[in-house]
Amino acid sequence: MIRNVNVGHKSLADYHSIVSRDLMSEIRALAGALEGKRVLHVNATSFGGGVAEILYSLVPLMNDAGLKADWKVMYGRDEFFHVTKTMHNSLQGDPRELSDADKAVFERYNLMNVGGLTDDYDFVIIHDPQPAAFRMHAADNRAKWIWRCHIDLSTPNPQVLEFLLPMLETYDLSVFHMAQYIPPGDRLPDPVVMPPAIDPLAPKNMSLSPEDAAYIVDQFGLDIERPMMLQVSRFDPWKDPLGVIDAYRIVKERFPDLQLALVGSMATDDPEGWEFFQRTVDYAGDDRDIYLLSNLNNVGAVEVNAFQTHADVVVQKSIKEGFGLTVTEALWKARPTVAGNVGGIPLQIVDGQTGFLVNSAEETAQRTIELMEDRERARAMARRGKQHVRHDFLTPRLLRDWLGIFTRLSEG
Repeated sequence: MIRNVNVGHKSLADYHSIVSRDLMSEIRALAGALEGKRVLHVNATSFGGGVAEILYSLVPLMNDAGLKADWKVMYGRDEFFHVTKTMHNSLQGDPRELSDADKAVFERYNLMNVGGLTDDYDFVIIHDPQPAAFRMHAADNRAKWIWRCHIDLSTPNPQVLEFLLPMLETYDLSVFHMAQYIPPGDRLPDPVVMPPAIDPLAPKNMSLSPEDAAYIVDQFGLDIERPMMLQVSRFDPWKDPLGVIDAYRIVKERFPDLQLALVGSMATDDPEGWEFFQRTVDYAGDDRDIYLLSNLNNVGAVEVNAFQTHADVVVQKSIKEGFGLTVTEALWKARPTVAGNVGGIPLQIVDGQTGFLVNSAEETAQRTIELMEDRERARAMARRGKQHVRHDFLTPRLLRDWLGIFTRLSEG
């Protein structure tokens, strides 16, 4: 049932001109002692989310560093992903609980998939709740098991967390984006804090000229001569696209030519996304200056890059957020950015310096207006944001951190 993902090849040498020499030296030193170690990443989908995007870059770079890394995606049907979506929301504070039938579905799919792990690995990294029971059901082996959490567990639904904790206690180590995300208590194995990162050389983040970006945006019907406000995210209530529309409507009173693009992707492990996409369509109504685009409209990585590069202001009005890699992407492209004051976003945006942090649709609108009225200030903030990302949130730094974790586990 579980299947391999083909990630292609990447070379660390290509990043020498982007990140510091010191960082590259650290990577080489750590990788030398780990050469030949076998690493497995497991998650629930190979497209449509930040985890998949990270793994498409991280896994081949681990291989180029001398490790032998694989990535496998577990099999699931809608009944499983409805349960795991409930888990995802509940672990971020939603009051819905799991029924006994939900728990049985979760256990059944984990047990069904874990039988496909036949190879012998040194390190197994399980991403997020979907495959969390793998360790409990896996045959005894010499691997060190790591649970990598990409969501905010600071205010979890206690019933759902209590269901998950016995599975997580069997791991050797757990990894979180931020210290605040580690739930209280001492039942989680040896928690470590490690923010995620973006790949500056991936199609989604590579340099595009303004002319090329405008050409691509033009293909989707937007008027490239008029200002554009943009949010890139899943169609998910936590991302609050309805609040973005509210903010856009306020800004449009000041800038009548404004257009809004809501660009997302529909993922296989997010069945609620289809329902919320329709809610967003209904909320936009007959406003022809609101564009809802996704992979269903042939919007891929390069197209997202073009929209981010061309946008006058990028918004990420999240209510809950694991980290917010779309914010990282916008800052890397030196775009003026307004984002929710939640999750990992404040790690990236120093309010008033590298962007603006907001708590409401009204505040989102006001900060967007400020950036559109003072273009020079907006450009200066965006330049500072790009340098912040260069230092802290690019894939080579993430690779270095993983190598450090493997070294720590190898040394006991």
